[in-house]
Amino acid sequence: MDNSYCTPIYQRPIPAGIDISMQTATKYVGGHSDTLGGILTGSRAMMKKIFDCEFMAVGSGIQPFNAWLLIRGLRTLDTRLERITATTRQVLNYLKGHPNVESVLFPLDESFPQYELAKKQMKNAGGLISFFVKAEKRQQIVRFCENLKHIMMAVSWGGHESLILPRCAGLEDTDFDRDNEEHRMLRIYVGLESAEYLTEDLEQSFRSSF
Repeated sequence: MDNSYCTPIYQRPIPAGIDISMQTATKYVGGHSDTLGGILTGSRAMMKKIFDCEFMAVGSGIQPFNAWLLIRGLRTLDTRLERITATTRQVLNYLKGHPNVESVLFPLDESFPQYELAKKQMKNAGGLISFFVKAEKRQQIVRFCENLKHIMMAVSWGGHESLILPRCAGLEDTDFDRDNEEHRMLRIYVGLESAEYLTEDLEQSFRSSF
C-alpha cells in the first residue's frame, strides 16, 4: 500500500498486516520540494526478495546527495507534520463554514463517509483537503485559483509551501458540467504557513471570484 499520505508517524501498515508499504519520500519525508526518492518497507523475507532480484542492478538507486536531503527531512518530519496538521484543522473549519463551499473531503472529519475506519487506522491526517465549490462556470474556479496571492497552483504536496489544484484544470470551458461535483472539486495542500495567512488568501480570492 501507499503510505505517503500518512507517513509511518500517522499510520503503521506493516503491523496491520500489509506485506509492503511504500512512500513517496519526495513528499513529507523530504519536506522541501527539492529532491526525489521512494521508500519500501516490509518483512525481512520480503525485503530480502527485493534485494536479491535483478532490479537492484538497473542503476536507479538513490544518489548520495539526494539521500542526504532525505535524512535532513527526516530530522524535522515529526515537527513539520504536527504544525501542518494543526493548521489544516483551522483551514478545514474555515472551508466548512464558507458560503461558497458545498462540502469537504477529509478522512478525520465527521462528515467523511469512512470516518470511523479512518479513526481506527490513522493516528492523524496530514495537510490534504479536497473541497467542492458552488461554481456555475469553470472560469469561476480558474479565477479563484489565479487570484490567490500566496497559495501556488501545482500538482505536488508535502513541502513547506501550500498548493492548490482544481479538478477542472484538464477540462475546456465547454466540457464543464456544474452538476458533476468532480468538476467543482479542488485539492488544497496546507504547508507550513500560518492558518491566518492561508485563510486570508482564500477569503480575498473567494470575494473576487464568486
